[in-house]
Amino acid sequence: MSLDFARIKALFFDVDGTLRDTDDQYIARLERLTRPLARLFPRWDRQRASRRFVMTLDTPLNAVYTALDWLHLDRLMIGMLDRLNDLRLHRPKTTLPMIPGTRGSLERLLPRYPMTIISARGEIGTLNFLESHALQPFFRCVASGQTVRHTKPWPDPLYWCAEQIDIPVENGLMIGDTTVDIRAGRAAGAQTVGVLSGFGSRRELLRAGADLIVQDVAKLADLLLTHQP
Repeated sequence: MSLDFARIKALFFDVDGTLRDTDDQYIARLERLTRPLARLFPRWDRQRASRRFVMTLDTPLNAVYTALDWLHLDRLMIGMLDRLNDLRLHRPKTTLPMIPGTRGSLERLLPRYPMTIISARGEIGTLNFLESHALQPFFRCVASGQTVRHTKPWPDPLYWCAEQIDIPVENGLMIGDTTVDIRAGRAAGAQTVGVLSGFGSRRELLRAGADLIVQDVAKLADLLLTHQP
């Protein structure tokens, strides 16, 4: 699979695992929780086990979230998470780490492409991350899990973002780390790129129909700027 670079006029970015280093954060937390077991199982590789556990959970959790969306219960869940985030708005910036190379890549892409955010996370959590790293100027609009009636894997947030920036959705490129991102992009008629910096595996992303797989946003920026018409 490959991209039609001439067709790309805008970039739609997922957040967790794509711009934000969420999986390593979750893995570190799980390692801390399992630290008391280290003495009982001295040969147990907690880091490897934690990573495998977190990565394995991605698919069933996405399925649960999709079911909640279908049952119209997703807004209730997002609202609860946003209230929790609201209580933690003053947490240090280091708890919301960016994937290395992200800012430099966005700076290189900004003159060439209008960019948007499409996240299934609630509005408070999404904006909190962007504000903590002063990333708002890079993006024309932000679609959180509460912006439209259905979030990813439905195509609705891509349609909304395309309308906001006045570009046909089929000229957009959806960039994300999970099958949910790829499915949403394909459902909207956009091209899709899977990044391996987050939760999804190469096999899963290809099976979902990603047009291209890259290691991270930095590698994608290299490709886009090399092949720009």
